[in-house]
Amino acid sequence: MPRIIYVLINTLLLILIIYLIGRKMIVNIFRGRREKINQALDEIAEPIPPIEEDDPVKPIVSRNQAAIDAEIAHREKLLAELKEKFDRDQEALQREALLKSRSNLVQLTMDKAREYMKSEEFLQSMRDQEDKVADRILSLIKLTPGDMMYLERKGKLYVSLFSSYPLKLSTIGRIHEATDKLLEEVGGITSFRIVDNEEGLIGGFRLRIGDTVYDYTVKDRLYMLQQALNNMPLKETDFKSMLDKMRKTVDKIDIDVDIFQLGRVLSVSDGICWLDGLADIMYGELVEFLDTPKRKTGMVMDVQPDKIGVMIFGRFEHIETYTRVRRLGQMAEVPVGEELLGRVVNALGEPIDGKGRIWSHETRPIEYAAPAIPDRQPVKVPLETGIKAIDALVPIGRGQRELIIGDRQTGKTSIGVDTIINQKGKDVICIYVAIGQKETTVASIVDRLQKEGAMEYTTVVCAAASDSASLQYIAPFAGTAMAEYFMYKGKDVLIIYDDLSKHAIAYRELSLLLHRPSGREAYPGDIFYLHSRLLERSANIIDEAGGGSITALPIIETLAGDISAYIPTNVISITDGQIFLESDLFNAGQRPAVNVGLSVSRVGGSAQTKFMKQVASNLRTGLAQYREYASFTQFGAEIDEATRKTLATGERMMAALKQDRYSPMPTWEQALLIYAVSNGAADSWDPAQIGDFEKKLLQWFKNTQGPLCEEMKTGRKLDKETKARLDEALAAFGKTA
Repeated sequence: MPRIIYVLINTLLLILIIYLIGRKMIVNIFRGRREKINQALDEIAEPIPPIEEDDPVKPIVSRNQAAIDAEIAHREKLLAELKEKFDRDQEALQREALLKSRSNLVQLTMDKAREYMKSEEFLQSMRDQEDKVADRILSLIKLTPGDMMYLERKGKLYVSLFSSYPLKLSTIGRIHEATDKLLEEVGGITSFRIVDNEEGLIGGFRLRIGDTVYDYTVKDRLYMLQQALNNMPLKETDFKSMLDKMRKTVDKIDIDVDIFQLGRVLSVSDGICWLDGLADIMYGELVEFLDTPKRKTGMVMDVQPDKIGVMIFGRFEHIETYTRVRRLGQMAEVPVGEELLGRVVNALGEPIDGKGRIWSHETRPIEYAAPAIPDRQPVKVPLETGIKAIDALVPIGRGQRELIIGDRQTGKTSIGVDTIINQKGKDVICIYVAIGQKETTVASIVDRLQKEGAMEYTTVVCAAASDSASLQYIAPFAGTAMAEYFMYKGKDVLIIYDDLSKHAIAYRELSLLLHRPSGREAYPGDIFYLHSRLLERSANIIDEAGGGSITALPIIETLAGDISAYIPTNVISITDGQIFLESDLFNAGQRPAVNVGLSVSRVGGSAQTKFMKQVASNLRTGLAQYREYASFTQFGAEIDEATRKTLATGERMMAALKQDRYSPMPTWEQALLIYAVSNGAADSWDPAQIGDFEKKLLQWFKNTQGPLCEEMKTGRKLDKETKARLDEALAAFGKTA
C-alpha cells in the first residue's frame, strides 16, 4: 500500500513539472501563430498598389487572378449542382412521405366509406331511390354488337338481376318487361333470372344484359372510389395541397349508374388465359382480373367468336378458372417524360433500379399509329456513332432505321452502347431496350453508361430472359412510346432494340399458346407486321407535326452468318440499311467487325458532314478492291508493284478502322485519320503500328494546328486552300514522326 501511494505522488509531481515547463512554450507557439495571422490580415486590408504597364509582375498577377476567378466559378457551379441535387432529393423524400400518407389516408377513407355505406341510414336511402334508379337503368339499356352476334347464334340472351335485398315486385316487373321488349325488337327472347340477398353487393342492385353490367351497388361505389384515389397523380409536395386534391377527387366521383362489361376466365396457363364474354372488346385493350390479392391486368391478344385470348402482365398464380374479368375500356400505356431519364424500368414502366418511384404524370399508349407520309421529311442530319467504320462507310442519319446484324458475340451490343456514349453533349435522348438479355448483362451496360456519364440522357427498358414472354413482347413498344414523347416535343431520340430476334421468339411463343397457325420456322403469319408497325414509328417529322426524330438501331442475331433466314430478311426489308458484323473478321482481330461488302446505308452521304463525305468517297471502293486482291494473294500468287501498293494501303486502312470499345471519336478526327492514311501519310508505318500513328497524328494536330482543326470541326467541305494547308501539315508531321 505505501508503495502505491509513493508511485502516485511521483506521478503527480512529474505531471506538475511538465506543465510548468511546457506552459511557457505552448503560450509562445500560440502567440507567434496569432501574430502571423494578424500580419496576414493587415496585408490583405492594405490596398494593392497599381501595376505599371511594363511591370513584369503583371502577367503573373493576371494569371493568378484568372485562376482564382476560374476556381471561384467552378466552386459556384459545384454549389449550384449540389443545391439542385439537394432540392431534388428533398422533393423526392417529401413525395415519398406524402405517398405513404396518401396510402394511409386512402385506407382510412375506404374504411370510413365502407362503414358509412353499410349503415342502415345509407342503405335505406338506396332503397328509397329504387324506382328512380330503375328508371335511370332502363333509359340506358341497349344491345351491343356482341349481344347481336350472340343472338344470331343462340336466339336468346341471358339477363340477370342481382340485389342485396328483395326488390319490389313492381320494379322487377318493369325491368323484365323492358328487357323482353328490347329483345323482341330484334327477334330474340330473354332468359331472365333474379338473385336477391347477394351479400357481396352490400347495398343496391345491378342488371346484367349479356356481358354488359348496369351497376348501382355499394360494392361498385367502393371500387370506383378506391380506383380514383389510387390513380390520382401526386404532383403536390405539401400535405395540405394533397388533402385538397383528395377532397376534389372524392367530390368529382360520378354517383350515376356505372356501365361496364364483365367476363370470366375459362382457362389459364403459361401467362395466357382464355375468357368467356367481353364480345365487344378490341385487340390491344386492357382487362382487370378481379378478386385477386394484388391488382392484375392483361392485354387482349386474340378475339374469336366464342372466346378472348389475353396475355397476363407479370405473374399469374392467383388467377384461376372462373375469376371475374372487367373490361377497362383503355389501351395499354406506359409512363413517359423527363422523369424516366437516368432510370432502369421494366416493360410496364415500373422502376427496377432501386432508386424509388418515378414521378411521371404523363402516359402514352404502347401501340400508336406511325407518322403519316406527309408528316415525314428527308433524313439529312447525321447521327454520329463515334465509330470510324460506321460514320465513314455506313453513315446513320437522325430519323433513320439502321439494322445491326451478325452472329452471337460479334460486338452488336457494343456498337449500340458506343453510339449512346457518343451522344453526350449532342442533345439526343437515348433509350436502350433489352429484350431477353441476362440481368447481369444489362447491369454491366448500365454500369458502363453511368461511368461514361451517359445515363443522364438515357432510359433503359429491361425485359430480362427471366421475365414472361408477355413482358418481352411489349418491351420494344413501351420503349418506342417513351421515345415518341420526346419526338413530338421536337427532340431527337436514339432507340436501340437489343434484340428483335428474341422479341420474335417471344411473340412466337405467345402465338403458339394462343393456338394461332404457325408458318415458316413456326412463326405466325403476322410476324412481318409485328416489326414493321414497330419500326415505322421511327421517323424524322416536320415542324408542324412536332419537329423531332426517332433513330432506330434494331439488332438481329443470325446463326452461322445466315442473313437470308426468315426474321433477318423481314427486318432487312423494313429498315433503311444494315451493318453486318462478320464472325471471321471479329476472330481475326478486326474490331468492330463490319463487313463492308454486305453493309449498306440507304441514306448514304446525306447523313454525313461534307468533310467526311469528301474523304470517304473512295474508301468503300478501295476496301472492296483490297479484299478482292487479298483473296487472290492468299494462294501465294505473284503480284505486280501496283497491286502490292493497293494491298499495303488497304491493310493500313483496315488497321486504321480498328477501334476499342467505349472509345468513340469525334467525326473530324475520324475524317482526318482516313484522309491521312488514304493520302500516304502512314506509308512508312507498319500496319500493326497504325494505332500509335493515330495517337501521334491527332495529338500533333491539336498541339500545332489549332486553326486548321477548328475548320475541320465545322465539317465543311475542304476547298483548295484548306486542302493545301492540310497536305502541308501532313508533310510536316511526316518529318517529325
